[in-house]
Amino acid sequence: MILRPHLVVASLLVASTSISAFYLPGAAPKDYLPGDKVPLLVNSVTPGSSELKSIISYDYYDPLFNFCKPKDTPKKQAESLGSVLFGDRLYDSPFEINMLENVSCRHLCTSTLNAAATDFLSARIRDSYSLNWLVDGLPAAEMKKDEKTGEVFYSSGFSLGSAAPIQPQGKHEPHEVKDWRIEVNNHFQIYLEHHSRDGVHQRVVGVLVWPTSDRRNSLKDRSNGEPVCGVEDPFIVRLGDSNHVPYTYSITWIESPTPWATRWDSYLRVYDPKIHVLSLINSIIVAVFLCLMVAMILLRTVHRDISRYNAIEVDEDVQEDFGWKLVHGEVFRAPKQRMFLAVLVGNGLQLAIMSAVTLFFALLGFLSPSNRGSLSTVMIVCWTLFGVVAGYVAIRLYTSLRGENWKRNIFYTATLLPTALFFALFLLNFFLIGAGSSGAVPFGTFMAIVALWFLINIPLTILGAYFGGKKGPIYHPVRINQIPRQIPPSEWWLKPWPSALLAGLLPFGAAFIECYFIMQSLFGAKVYYAFGFLALTFAVVALTTATSTILLSYFLLSAEEYRWHWRSFLAGGGSAFWLLAYGILYWATRLHLDGFANKVLYLGYLLILTALSFLITGSIGFVSTYAFLRVIYSRIRVD
Repeated sequence: MILRPHLVVASLLVASTSISAFYLPGAAPKDYLPGDKVPLLVNSVTPGSSELKSIISYDYYDPLFNFCKPKDTPKKQAESLGSVLFGDRLYDSPFEINMLENVSCRHLCTSTLNAAATDFLSARIRDSYSLNWLVDGLPAAEMKKDEKTGEVFYSSGFSLGSAAPIQPQGKHEPHEVKDWRIEVNNHFQIYLEHHSRDGVHQRVVGVLVWPTSDRRNSLKDRSNGEPVCGVEDPFIVRLGDSNHVPYTYSITWIESPTPWATRWDSYLRVYDPKIHVLSLINSIIVAVFLCLMVAMILLRTVHRDISRYNAIEVDEDVQEDFGWKLVHGEVFRAPKQRMFLAVLVGNGLQLAIMSAVTLFFALLGFLSPSNRGSLSTVMIVCWTLFGVVAGYVAIRLYTSLRGENWKRNIFYTATLLPTALFFALFLLNFFLIGAGSSGAVPFGTFMAIVALWFLINIPLTILGAYFGGKKGPIYHPVRINQIPRQIPPSEWWLKPWPSALLAGLLPFGAAFIECYFIMQSLFGAKVYYAFGFLALTFAVVALTTATSTILLSYFLLSAEEYRWHWRSFLAGGGSAFWLLAYGILYWATRLHLDGFANKVLYLGYLLILTALSFLITGSIGFVSTYAFLRVIYSRIRVD
């Protein structure tokens, strides 16, 4: 629920006094003296509704919007690598804001829209697009109230306008823009919260915008020539015709007790915290249940098997081995395509460690939201630096599987995944460029990523492979038979695909609630900042993936199926298939994407997310199974 303008001022003090304090390092406060200019920066125009109709963002100064521009050419602001990749495009603006100087009604400009621009703006309003501004690093927001909890919070961004069907058609909305009544928000009531420690120097601690639509056929009052604001008569866009849209704004400064260190608390709201807690409890219960099952197998079944195997005396009555001991001479036999298995496991562990380290820094609060794009920037840097992990793991695993072409292994480890990812993103970027989106990654940014890849990641991968080669292959506790034994038929649920889906169901079940909120953040208008819940969920998913894959591998070996290498990798990544299915379900139930480009972009990003998730969880499943088998086979006595 959006608070009305006459409630905003009264709510500011109440909201600020109920804020809990926590400090996010990473940005220095800026002090202003009364009268100092406070710059307002404009960012991309983005979809802002929870039920998205588009995932394409646009530059604020796109000619079809024809928003008011500064007297000089708009100046592009410096941004981080991660900020650019995620679609931020910051420019200065013509808004004149001075510390502690209120403005009642100031005319900004009158924008002239031709018929094509009118239809473009109307379509964006119908699709619930939002304007995004920044003042002193804080996003301009609307003040909203949670109807369930009564909590007041700030929601970043504010609506470009409002739209309603001319003739309501039940649940089905009109497809054509001409069938809508479009109102453009052309007056902005800006509320700026300020705080002072010494009574002189001021700091910006909150930015609220209340947009309204005013027709004002006569922009100038006939008596004194001043702009007229606050007229409750909306500006209704004339579709298919030219329009002259006057833009005005007002500024109100409000003193706030909120210190600068806690100014982000009103923005970083955890939506539905009870659901997060219940989801986490459910995930922990699932993980504990699986751990108990693995412990039971280790302490009872495996221990009993080992005792029975070792108790067999070699005498005249030779007893044949049975159970998982029967395949002791096959279990460490090299699988098919061992080169690619080693490369995928190495890259998967690189991604897993990158995710864990990024979450660790985010959990400690080092990734300040004041530094836009800091989270994605840290992810890119960590991925680059952890190339040493990929090289080390891939070469050791490859040599353990009796691979000999180590040069090709290093080459594939350093190039296979980055090339595939780069090609996919580059292809999707063409769709963004074709749609005129501000989210299209500039060529220079692509070149910067390529430079990180060639100049840092590849040398570190080679360095990791060098140390891995010096360490030598991983020790296997049993010898490999010269002739492979025949594999008996197995049950249907032990087949590759059914077993992968079954093994992936529990890890996905431990994380599907967080998946919903992450989807809302990636493809919706909500900001996700529940890193505490996400870090715990990540740990639970990793533990659940490891235990479920170990259980499946034990059942496979007990059924005399010793081809566990690819099976454990596939089973570990089984949760990614459920993630893909959930992403398609989310598209069908929560999104209303129009146009071919939107559909391709959503499906493309979803497939990339699924592939990366598959690599991470598949590597966790393989490594945990490998360690488990080395332990149990080192405990039996083999002649």
